[in-house]
Amino acid sequence: MSQASRTRPSGSSTALNVAYDTALLDLDGVVYAGGHAIVHAVESLETARDGGMHLAYVTNNALRTPAAVAEHLSELGIPAGPGDVITSAQAVARLMADQLPAGARVLVVGGEGLRVALRERGLVPVESADDEPAAVAQGYGGPDMAWGRFAEAAYAIARGVPWFASNTDLTIPSARGIAPGNGAAVEVVRIATGAEPQVAGKPLPPMHRETVLRTGAERPLVVGDRLDTDIEGAFNGGVDSLLVLTGVTDAARLLAAGPKHRPTFVDADLRGLLTGQPEVTRTDDGFGCGGWTASVRGDDLVIEGDGDALDGLRALCGAAWSHAGDGSCGSDAAKAVARLGL
Repeated sequence: MSQASRTRPSGSSTALNVAYDTALLDLDGVVYAGGHAIVHAVESLETARDGGMHLAYVTNNALRTPAAVAEHLSELGIPAGPGDVITSAQAVARLMADQLPAGARVLVVGGEGLRVALRERGLVPVESADDEPAAVAQGYGGPDMAWGRFAEAAYAIARGVPWFASNTDLTIPSARGIAPGNGAAVEVVRIATGAEPQVAGKPLPPMHRETVLRTGAERPLVVGDRLDTDIEGAFNGGVDSLLVLTGVTDAARLLAAGPKHRPTFVDADLRGLLTGQPEVTRTDDGFGCGGWTASVRGDDLVIEGDGDALDGLRALCGAAWSHAGDGSCGSDAAKAVARLGL
């Protein structure tokens, strides 16, 4: 089923780690949360890898280098090398290198991951608008980013220098909760200058391009927890996706998803990589999956039956997405979600 016409989650009689050659895995909310691996993540990824699936870790966080991310994954028990990690810093560095001459100076507003990525593309990081930069690159710089860095970016952009951003995620998860992300910092510079950056990270095509170029994936599966970055990025790239419910997306948000935010598959966690996916079928009363039947009655989404709660959620997606068509379902899902215990 094409991305644009999806009105229900797809089924697969084949385990996903066999049906797809490469998993493009988001990190925060999928593989780990804070400093700890998410339950079932380590063993599921190990099994998928041992079965021949290539694992690539794709993150919009431009702060850390691929080597630092790989080291963190290895500490969690997930063997990974720098070549297994793709960051939005790498994506924006390639985007800039395609437009700037080799050796061009770039004013960096961000962290070491962005500087390393720019150097890999033959660009020269500088720190001041007075260093005659040919462009500005902005990426997440951590919670201690000095306010003066935004001023340097604004000075350069006001002189007509092109502006690039690694990503525009408004928030970033931290051990203490949700913190402002690079998108919030980009808004500061946007308000000050009135300019618009070229953006590379998920869900935009430069990030998908970077990932495919670095992995050589022929049958990729995007695995994520966010509808507006991971799933939309898969939609924009024309590839299939698996949403796992270990991060920011809950059942209610999934049911309200518009076309570009509807995943191909839905599962509780990364164990979903190792199994097939049940078919969601149209019935006389609505949509069925497992022992459940879901329908829209008046202003309400209704679920009836019993069995695995995830099958009930898949059936509800069929009913909600079909009812919404190319829009977002406005039907009340609260009672149906509560009925499933989700």
